[in-house]
This record gives sequence, structure tokens and C-alpha cells, in this order.
Amino acid sequence: MSESHRRKKQPERVRRQLVDVAARIASEQGVGAVTLDAVAQAAGVSKGGLLHHFPGKMPLLDGLFDHLIEEFDRALADEMRADPVAQGRFSRAYLRVVANLRDNPDENRQWVGLTMAMLNEPHLRERWRAWVDQRNADYVGTDSSVTALTVRLAADGLWLTDITDCQTIDPETRKALVDRLIALTLS
Repeated sequence: MSESHRRKKQPERVRRQLVDVAARIASEQGVGAVTLDAVAQAAGVSKGGLLHHFPGKMPLLDGLFDHLIEEFDRALADEMRADPVAQGRFSRAYLRVVANLRDNPDENRQWVGLTMAMLNEPHLRERWRAWVDQRNADYVGTDSSVTALTVRLAADGLWLTDITDCQTIDPETRKALVDRLIALTLS
């Protein structure tokens, strides 16, 4: 009997590994390099094993999207729970979560991969737009001002800067930028 038949099956761990590998390939080589063969080989699983979890490339990218959105929503909820001021709470949480992504290299790498995929895949852009639209509707009473939108768009700019590593922002300037944006939501 082979070793694979004796080891305990861990489907969630394998799914996560496949998503991680797809994200790494997308961030390092571009989304075009995310093929089922490349992901299976890099993850050390058979193509059939990958197809058991994800029946194609788009379901694999959807799996990455779902995982990251769950983590993102959880981080947003934690930030919002810790913020006693209702007005602008969602925008402050969004800014803080986005600003802290680069401090978690694994999660940041996954977001880089997903962002690269979103640039090429209309389906993923539509899913992100639906997420944003839903949050805008959820927080219309507290975060519908132009100022709140300005802060979230600035957060997106910071996120893009972090993902592309296209600009160096020293830690003091970065902290001052985040603090200034937070202050905008409180005025």
C-alpha cells in the first residue's frame, strides 16, 4: 500500500495549499502562468488531485478570492469592533486593514496574486465590485460621505503602491499618511 493511502486526508489543508501556490505563481510570474499543470506540480499534487478540489483555473482563482475575502472581512470586523466612533468606522477599518497587509507577507503575496488575476479576469473584477458595492450599501449611514470615499480610495492607492512596490514610503511618512486619513474620517 502506498504512503498516500495511509496518511490522513486533509482536504482543507490541500485546498489552502493549492490556493497559496496559485497566488504565488500569479504574483511572481503573472496570472498567465497559473495553469492547472503548473499549480499541481508546484503544490506536489497530481493534476487529478487538483481537479478534485478545483475543476478548472477559474474555480481555483475563485477559491483564492473567497479565502482572501473571508480573511479581509474578519479583519474589518475586528477593526470595527475596536472603534467606538460610528461615523466613518468602516472607512477607518478598511484603511487600517489595507495599510497592514504588507506586514503579513503570506497574505500580501496572495493579494498580489489575486490583484494580478483581477486585472485580467472580468469575472473576478465583477466579484470585487459586488463586494465593494455591498459594503457601500451596508455602511451608507456612516460611510457615504465624499470624505469617507476619499479615504477608501486613498487606501486603495496605498494598497496598489504596496502590491506593485512602485514607491518607497518611509515608515514615519506612512504612519503620518494613515493618521491624516484617519483624522479626515473623524472631522
